[in-house]
Amino acid sequence: MTTWVPAWDAGTGEERARAVFDTAFGVAPDGVWSAPGRVNLIGEHTDYNGGLCLPVALAHRTFAAVRRRGDGTARMASAWDASVVTALELASVAPGAVAGWTAYVAGVAWALRERGLPVAGFDVAIDSCVPVGSGLSSSAALSCSVALALDAVNALAQDRAALAADCVRAENEIAGAPTGGMDQAAALRAEPGHALLLDCRDQSVRHVPFDPAAEGLALLVIDTRAEHALVDGQYAARRATCDEAARLLGVATLRELTDAPGDAEHAIVALDDGTPDGELRARRVRHVLTEIARVREFVALLDAGRLRDTGPLLDASHASLRDDYEVSCRELDVAVEAARAAGALGARMTGGGFGGSAIALVEADALVTVADAVAAAFAREGLRAPAFVA
Repeated sequence: MTTWVPAWDAGTGEERARAVFDTAFGVAPDGVWSAPGRVNLIGEHTDYNGGLCLPVALAHRTFAAVRRRGDGTARMASAWDASVVTALELASVAPGAVAGWTAYVAGVAWALRERGLPVAGFDVAIDSCVPVGSGLSSSAALSCSVALALDAVNALAQDRAALAADCVRAENEIAGAPTGGMDQAAALRAEPGHALLLDCRDQSVRHVPFDPAAEGLALLVIDTRAEHALVDGQYAARRATCDEAARLLGVATLRELTDAPGDAEHAIVALDDGTPDGELRARRVRHVLTEIARVREFVALLDAGRLRDTGPLLDASHASLRDDYEVSCRELDVAVEAARAAGALGARMTGGGFGGSAIALVEADALVTVADAVAAAFAREGLRAPAFVA
């Protein structure tokens, strides 16, 4: 049986978060704030290299019910077990001092306070319909919903770009997740009906019209249910390799190698010195540089109203992530191959990799057919049944 993961409407999400808050704290919150998960259309592992990426916000959101306190204590509860309340003093929050999901919450308060902003203690209760561990950025949806709440209850009046940067710092330094910033930008800065073209060199954005339904298409999100985590060392290893390559090439980020014709090709050749480490660096860099180019091509097609023609770019992105960056896995490859075989115009893994989700661009009237074909392929391969978002 094919499993679909529905999004909650705003009223349902708010009601659920308020119910968790009441169970945990026995009073009403000051309000409920929310932020979405995301899928990245294209531009994977480019954010921490100063590159370009193109995420879209999901309808699925995380909801944070928050009440400002008059002291410096943070009390945190979630729908997973509202009877368990974690309390800590905000003054004690520091790198390595907080673990688990509460690090994403307390870390946001820490980042705001590090900027000298007056953040008081708070009670917070969390509920979410963003699938956890799916590569759909449930962590950024959590931190960004809390950032919006703390901004409001403390009357900080921060713009969303600044809040996104705070959430990045919270995840990097307190939660220990080396995220590059795309997820937080999508959660806080994306607009309905548009993809967010994010330039990670200067954090500028452009809202690019993205309306699959207008072209008779749909974007199918396949949660492979292969556990996805950014703190297991693999993501950090890829980032470290890119940083080392940039140092060897004498540039601040790999993005600089896309500014002049021929620079990318010369850089890849220069990195491959015949050693295993050199060959590895060359492959990693080749993915980043060709992926930035694919983002540009994808946006040009969207600007021309040619979403239907983007399928080959999705396919090429997946091949690059699988072969050069080596962040795919069996479940992601099965999902992509099965979707294409069932008629998808293009498909690729999305997110950090090593599990998580894939996306497929499909004809709208074939959405269920493609999902059923992917589910059947997982069953044949003896894999855990996937779930689907559309």
